[in-house]
Amino acid sequence: MKKLLLALAVALTLISGAAAAAINVNTAGADELAQLDGIGEVKAAAIVEDREANGDYTALNDMTRVTGIGNKTVDGLREEATVSDSAE
Repeated sequence: MKKLLLALAVALTLISGAAAAAINVNTAGADELAQLDGIGEVKAAAIVEDREANGDYTALNDMTRVTGIGNKTVDGLREEATVSDSAE
């Protein structure tokens, strides 16, 4: 029973650690961006195009300059996306 509880604790730690790693929208490719909630392949490609044309995002709210991405989408990304290597 102790081994089972230990294995469960380790598994939960690994899962929570993986969930805490935010995707940097300034460095991620389209494939990685497409995995974000509310962002599919088309919006991911548009993010990359916008970033190349207009420069990096200084805040997640800047993503609203991409057609089809509004405040509601950005709000849903706050826990899984960032514009820097540290949490925004």
